Amino acid sequence: MKGKRAARLNEQLRRELSELIRTEVRDPRVGVVTLTGVEIAADLGSARVFVRGGDEKELAESLEGLGAAAPFLRSALGRVLHIRKIPELRFQQDRSLEHARRIERILSEVIVPGVDASAGLPVGDGPPKPQPGPSAAEEE
Repeated sequence: MKGKRAARLNEQLRRELSELIRTEVRDPRVGVVTLTGVEIAADLGSARVFVRGGDEKELAESLEGLGAAAPFLRSALGRVLHIRKIPELRFQQDRSLEHARRIERILSEVIVPGVDASAGLPVGDGPPKPQPGPSAAEEE
């Protein structure tokens, strides 16, 4: 599902789920988590909910608790949202920060410090700048 409607629906699901998890979920396995994003399928049949929080062990427990609370959350969303079909919720660890760090590390290995990557010239060196010359008025 693409477009403005999908983006609005993803954001609305994220907001509503965040509030429901904070106020309604009583599972002790669910710790303090941050919902970083929601991606809903085109047919509204399922939604991937991306979660971050705590260390690996705490996050694994929270994901297990959220998985157990998914049917409750889905029914609560049905009472709040006015859409035809409430998607099945699938909670996943958000790995975007890890991917960004990996890309940053690879780029730092490839890019040589002090060199302008776009021109291949040392930083500070560039094409010669035009020197101010006499103006047409001064020459006459």
